[in-house]
Amino acid sequence: MTRARLLAGLAITTLLSACGAAPTTAAPTAKPAAASGPKRGGKVTMAVWQSPTLLNGLLGTQTVMNDVLAFVVDGLTNTQPDGSRVPVLAKEVPTVANGGVSADGKTITYKLVEGVKWHDGTVFGCEDIQFTLKAIMTKDVGVVSTTGYSDVDSVDCSTPNTAVIKFKNFYAPYLQLFNGLELLPRTAGDPAKMKDWEYNRKPIGTGPFKVAEFKAEEYVRLVRNPDYRVKDQPYLDEVIVRIVPSSQVALQLLKSGEVDVMWNNTEADLPELKTMTNVKLSKPVQIGGERMFLNLAENKDPSDPKKPHAILSDLKVRQAIAYGINKQRIIDNLLYGEAKPGTSELNAGYFECKNIQAYPYDAAKAKALLDEAGWKPGADGIRVKEGVRLRLKYSTTSGNKLREDSQVLILEDMKAIGVEFYIENAPSSVVIGSWDANSPRRHGNFDIIMYTTNASIDPHSQMVNLFSSKSIPTEANKGGTNYTRFSDPKADDLLATAAKEPDPAKRRDLYCQVAQMGYDQVNMIYLYQRLKIDSYNVKLQGFKENVWNSVGWNAAEWWIQ
Repeated sequence: MTRARLLAGLAITTLLSACGAAPTTAAPTAKPAAASGPKRGGKVTMAVWQSPTLLNGLLGTQTVMNDVLAFVVDGLTNTQPDGSRVPVLAKEVPTVANGGVSADGKTITYKLVEGVKWHDGTVFGCEDIQFTLKAIMTKDVGVVSTTGYSDVDSVDCSTPNTAVIKFKNFYAPYLQLFNGLELLPRTAGDPAKMKDWEYNRKPIGTGPFKVAEFKAEEYVRLVRNPDYRVKDQPYLDEVIVRIVPSSQVALQLLKSGEVDVMWNNTEADLPELKTMTNVKLSKPVQIGGERMFLNLAENKDPSDPKKPHAILSDLKVRQAIAYGINKQRIIDNLLYGEAKPGTSELNAGYFECKNIQAYPYDAAKAKALLDEAGWKPGADGIRVKEGVRLRLKYSTTSGNKLREDSQVLILEDMKAIGVEFYIENAPSSVVIGSWDANSPRRHGNFDIIMYTTNASIDPHSQMVNLFSSKSIPTEANKGGTNYTRFSDPKADDLLATAAKEPDPAKRRDLYCQVAQMGYDQVNMIYLYQRLKIDSYNVKLQGFKENVWNSVGWNAAEWWIQ
């Protein structure tokens, strides 16, 4: 590999890498307050309709958890709305040009901002980065992912404010590491006892707000960090994350002014939102998208990934389901036409797999595939094979009207081709909880689960988490996130090669080969790519939309007019 080639790869990687799954607060520049500018004081209440099960990003994957932590934690760098990286706890984003990245790409040097304090008063420094690596790599604690960290050979602290990260091999998405959810204070606790940490309910960050109180299913109260690294910020005194029963309740609270920010609106809310004179909208097209996870392994608690699902192990059945779903009807009827049919895991940004198109709606082809698979229509139209009815459990998170309405339409589509779906929904904390909480998606005791998974600019962790056989959840790998139990040695090899390839164009080709395998094998059905809609009271100033980040990514700049 030539130095020039490595330089080019690293330069583009620096531009493209992002950590959308791990939110961090921004690195804003403080400005002197003018008479009409930012004002100190006040409280903002944000409504959500999922309750975090915990507040440790190493152990959980809930979007609502990420959004709460965005107010609390910082990373070494952060992602701006345009996808560029900016330094946060680092003084600069390391590149080859500034000497932060070695010629072989295996040594990354971060110069750390001095004098930053954790919420417990200890001073942030290189030892915290060392501790984070140790915590993530501690066995049998249920960490969601060790991707990238397992490639780190060491973190050397030449000074308290200089972290030298040495990799065993070049790791292309190096900027993904030690950001936001994945940066811990060395005072968090014994890594071997992570599941019992007080930190899990009261995390310690360096961000603009501190967790004062977390009452499950009710609220999380955040208070101003007086030691925040940016002078005069944050402007707000308090942020309340209020947990409500449903999105409809949140909508009415926003209308009445009882809450100031409504998290994660749906397109179905738009007609009513547009009538609210006290509300502003943020609605860029989001990355990622709603999808259905099809369990390829047995539906048992826990599932043995080596044993095939009684029905969904048949590729023709999975293909029939994909062809049998009328995505455009969902978009037109429920999303007011303001969405894009789902295509593949990589549907936006530089790494988009543009050659992968959405499965077209073709009920006739779906029926033909089921006929070929030996599933024949019974007396009531539902297909039967060897005395077994083609019946599958279809689950999602309760309280989300869009998902529940989508289920109704998809049930109709399935009935039309002779497939019986039955609905069994549960709260988010149950459906997508941890292994130890007996989450069905972790244990594998499900047929089909539907929800949204976010994406990031650099897709390496995303692809490994969803397609690597090493990411399949088991008793020995409780933090695994390959919920479909997809397993293919070729995919594993492609992902391993991509992790060491500095040329972003070649990495894109490798990832898209894996995405194509998933598309062909139908381990997931991508339904739609919708708008990222948040709504907020007109009195709230400083709110900035950012599809690569969580709603509170720049909360230090929020203020009340």
